[in-house]
Amino acid sequence: MSSHRKVLIIGGGPAGLTAALYAARANLAPLVIEGLQPGGQLTITTEVENFPGFPHGIQGPELIDNLHQQVERFGTEFVMGSVQSVDLSRRPFTLDVDGETLTTDSLIIATGATARLLGIPGEDKLMGYGVSACATCDGFFFKGKEICVIGGGDSAMEEACFLTNFASKVTLIHRREAFRASPIMVEKARNNPKIEFALNEIPLAFVGDAAQGGLEGVELKHAVSGAVHVLKLDGAFVAIGHVPNTALFKGVLEMDETGYLLCQGRTTATNVPGVFAAGDVADSRYRQAISAAGTGCMAALDAQHFLDHNS
Repeated sequence: MSSHRKVLIIGGGPAGLTAALYAARANLAPLVIEGLQPGGQLTITTEVENFPGFPHGIQGPELIDNLHQQVERFGTEFVMGSVQSVDLSRRPFTLDVDGETLTTDSLIIATGATARLLGIPGEDKLMGYGVSACATCDGFFFKGKEICVIGGGDSAMEEACFLTNFASKVTLIHRREAFRASPIMVEKARNNPKIEFALNEIPLAFVGDAAQGGLEGVELKHAVSGAVHVLKLDGAFVAIGHVPNTALFKGVLEMDETGYLLCQGRTTATNVPGVFAAGDVADSRYRQAISAAGTGCMAALDAQHFLDHNS
């Protein structure tokens, strides 16, 4: 495998793989560096029903596997590993991938974002089996069910309101009485007849068995009284924010205050010529597989245009 590429892509989720598809079909022979979780957040998603072209839905890992096979067909190569450091001060750019040095004329960053999770017992095992970190992705599966949203920010309020389109009842669980959310979002949630509030409640564990029907409830501890009880539920949505995977690029690429990469105008170009961003790493708003794939396409076309004019 050559250590130098015209296009190098960091990330093997829908953004990175779509970028690889377009770059490969443009005869740019891209190399994709897959991190510790190849496929990104789709690999921990069970049923995907909102990706176009699959009338009966598709499993997240299967969708990623299909994309993987498609891009390999056009000559994309893959490296399993983590990028330890990057030098974007001059072209070709230099990357250290687990001790191996790779260089590239253009770089597409598709490292995604990671949902903040609670880190309590049962969360990992029940993720996709009643526990979710994406209301837009999974709300449809809870029609007529009683569910909860855990969090106290704008995202939690927004997701709770959205989920009332499906659920019969939404309990918003927060460990304090005061919210980080804006007053207007709190008022909107409080005025929704389907939303109830469980305040001063600290989640201790998710209760249930993935093989036996999934989530059964959330074990809670009252912050004031110390009383512990289980709130029986059909679904639980963790809404405490996302963290973009951009630590490698701090001080080099322009970011917003929360760490999402900033792109120039309506392109995927970053502030460093030849470096492009695709998917959730630059998208704090939509965070969907299809929007990530769309920006992956854009990034590959932007990279091709850049190489045509800078080779």
